[in-house]
Amino acid sequence: MSKLPRVTGKEVMRALERAGFREVRVRGSHHYLYHDEKDKLVTIPVHAGKTLAPKTLKAILNQAGISVEELTDLL
Repeated sequence: MSKLPRVTGKEVMRALERAGFREVRVRGSHHYLYHDEKDKLVTIPVHAGKTLAPKTLKAILNQAGISVEELTDLL
C-alpha cells in the first residue's frame, strides 16, 4: 500500500469524476458523488484550498471502493 497523497476535496472530486462518478447533490460544503454501475454514494467535504485529513481521505476511498494506487493514477 502506498502513502496517501495530500490533496484537497476539489482534487479528489475531479479524480472520482474521471473514475465514473457524477455529482448528484451539494449541501453546504459537502458534495455527493454517485457511481451508477457500482451503486456507490461518496461524500466529499470541499473547503477552499484545505487539504483533507488522512482519515477523511481514507474514508472517502473506502466509500468509493478504490485503492490509494487507483486514486494516484486518477490524479
